[in-house]
Amino acid sequence: MTARRSRSVLATAAYGTFLVLVAYTVPMTTLTPTAVGLHAGPTAQTWVLTGTLVGLSALLLAAGSLADDRGRKRVFTAGAVLLVLSSAVAAAAPTVAVFLAARVVQGAASAALLAPSLGLIGEAYPGGPARVRALGVWGAAVGLGIAVGPVYAALAEQWLGWRAVYWGLAALAALLVVVAVAGLDESRAATPRRIDLPGVLTLGNGTAALIAGLAEGRYGWGRPIVLVLLAVGILLLVAFAFVEAHTAEPILDLRLFRDPGFVAATGGALFTGLAIVGLMSCLPSALQRALGLSSLAASGVLAIWSGLSVAAALQARRLADRIGGIAQLAIGLLICGVGEVALLGLRPDDSWLRLVPGLAVAGVGSGILNAALGRLAVTSVPAHRAAMGSGANNTARYLGSSLGVAVTVTLMGLGGPATARAAADGTNHAVLAATALCALGAAGALVARAAQRRGRARAAAEAEPQPAVELLR
Repeated sequence: MTARRSRSVLATAAYGTFLVLVAYTVPMTTLTPTAVGLHAGPTAQTWVLTGTLVGLSALLLAAGSLADDRGRKRVFTAGAVLLVLSSAVAAAAPTVAVFLAARVVQGAASAALLAPSLGLIGEAYPGGPARVRALGVWGAAVGLGIAVGPVYAALAEQWLGWRAVYWGLAALAALLVVVAVAGLDESRAATPRRIDLPGVLTLGNGTAALIAGLAEGRYGWGRPIVLVLLAVGILLLVAFAFVEAHTAEPILDLRLFRDPGFVAATGGALFTGLAIVGLMSCLPSALQRALGLSSLAASGVLAIWSGLSVAAALQARRLADRIGGIAQLAIGLLICGVGEVALLGLRPDDSWLRLVPGLAVAGVGSGILNAALGRLAVTSVPAHRAAMGSGANNTARYLGSSLGVAVTVTLMGLGGPATARAAADGTNHAVLAATALCALGAAGALVARAAQRRGRARAAAEAEPQPAVELLR
C-alpha cells in the first residue's frame, strides 16, 4: 500500500471514529429541547443517551469479528450507510418511541464503524513509528468528537432546532459513505471463520440487558424491572463465557486473557469508561445545575478537557520510543486522576474558570490514555484479528461508560430536581469516586505490566541455550 493510500485509510477511519463520538455526545446539550419536542418523560430522557450505548456495546465485538472475516471496508461502509438512515429517522421521528429506536440503531451503526477502524489502520500501517503516529491520530479523533459533538449540537439547536442536529449528522454520515467507498481498500483475514451465532446472541443480549438495567436503576435500584434486567444480563454474559470456552471458532478467544497486554488493554478501556467517560458525560448537566451555565457554555467548558485530549493524543507518539503501551496506559490514568482531584470542592458560587486547571490536566491524561488504548488494542491480538481486538477494547470501554454514567448520575442526583448546592455536592462525590477508580485502574495496569515483564524474562531464560555441561548430565 502506498503512503498516500495509507493516509487516505487513516483519514477515513479517523473521520468515522469522530462521527461515532459526535453521535454519542449530541444529546448532552440538547436533551431538554428534544424531550419537550417529543413529550418525553424522565425515563425516556434517560434512554436518549443510553440507547446508543445499547447498540454500541451489544454489537462491537460481533462487528469486529465480522469485519476481520468478511471484510473491514464492507462492514465500515455498511455502518456509514446505517448511520445516515438512523440519523434521518431520528430527525424526522414523530414520536419518542421512534426516536429512541433510531438512537439504538445509531449505536449499532457506530459499532460497525468503530470496530473495523483500528483494523483498517493496522492493515495500512503494519508496524513501526508510522503505526504509532497513526494510532495517535485515531486517539485524537476520539477526543475531537467529544469536543465538537456537544458544541455543534448546542449551536444547531439554538439556530435551527433540535431536529437540525440529526439532519446535520445524517449529512456528515453521507459524506463518510462517499469517502469510505473511495478511500478504503478491502482487507480481511486470510482464512475467514464461521459466524459464532451463539456467542453473538449471548453477548449482544447480555450487554443490552445489563445496560438497560443500569439505565433503569437511576430511578431506583430495588425495582423489580431493574433487578430482572441486571440478573438476565449477568446470566447471559456468564453463558457467553461458557459458549466461547467450548466453541471451535469463538468471536472472542478467551485464551487472550492469558496475555497481560490484552488484559491491560481491556481493563484499561473498562476503567476509562468507568472513571472518565462516565464523569465527563454528566459534567455539562452538573455544571448547568450547580453553576447556572447555559448548555452552550457548559459544552464549551467540557471542550477544554476534550480539546486538550486531542493535542495530547497527537503528541503521545513521542512516548512510544521510551515506554511500553501498558506503562503509557497507567500514566494516562494517573494524570486523569490528578486532574479530577483538582475539580474537587465545587461550590454554587464558583466561576467555571476554577475548573480549567483540573480539566486541562485531565485532558492531557485522556489524550495519552486514548493513544495507549488504540496502541494496545491492535498489538495485543494477532494481526489478522485487529478488528476483533478493537471490538473487544471498545466493548469494555462502553460497558464501563454505562456503569460509570449510572454511578455518576446517582451520585450527582441528576435523576430529579435538585438545588445548586445539592448539585455541587453531588458533583464532588462523583469526582471523588472517579478519582479512586482512576487510581485503581492504574494499579491494575501496573500489575499487568509486571506480569508481562516476568513472562518475557521467563521466555528469554527458556530460550537461552544450556551450557554443554548441563546437556551432558
